[in-house]
Amino acid sequence: MIIGAAYLKIRIMEKKKIKNVFVAGAISPEFIGQSIAKHQSKTGIGAHDIFLGQVRADVVEGKTVAAIEYSAYEEMANQKFHEIREATFEKFELNCMHIYHSKGIVKAGELCLFVFASSPHRKEVFRAIEYIVEEIKQQVPIFGKELFEDESYQWKVNK
Repeated sequence: MIIGAAYLKIRIMEKKKIKNVFVAGAISPEFIGQSIAKHQSKTGIGAHDIFLGQVRADVVEGKTVAAIEYSAYEEMANQKFHEIREATFEKFELNCMHIYHSKGIVKAGELCLFVFASSPHRKEVFRAIEYIVEEIKQQVPIFGKELFEDESYQWKVNK
């Protein structure tokens, strides 16, 4: 199986490379559209699923969140993202997976997390996306400072 061997070789090469998942500022809808469009030529894919995390304008003690400023210990965070990626490929039958997270200021209503997974089958990709997002929330050291409209702030507790 030449195709299978080539795929395995690509996966082995991918395992060695730790990618930087951070994007400066908000993740644009155009970036998301372009990411999806790049997969049209991959005819072994039967389903895509995406998760988009968006900054909410929560009201906390009478103050409205205007933005969140995300920061991270990038080396450790990228390592954790890599571990989640590899564990996900071992656990689910996926063709590909991409994770992007904002760093810096993201205004309320803008996107801060983009998780995109592809699989031959829809049920597999639905389960994988849920797994990925829960693992990110539990493991990745990303910090959010909620910036309020009155210019005060508080550190966001990851939920």
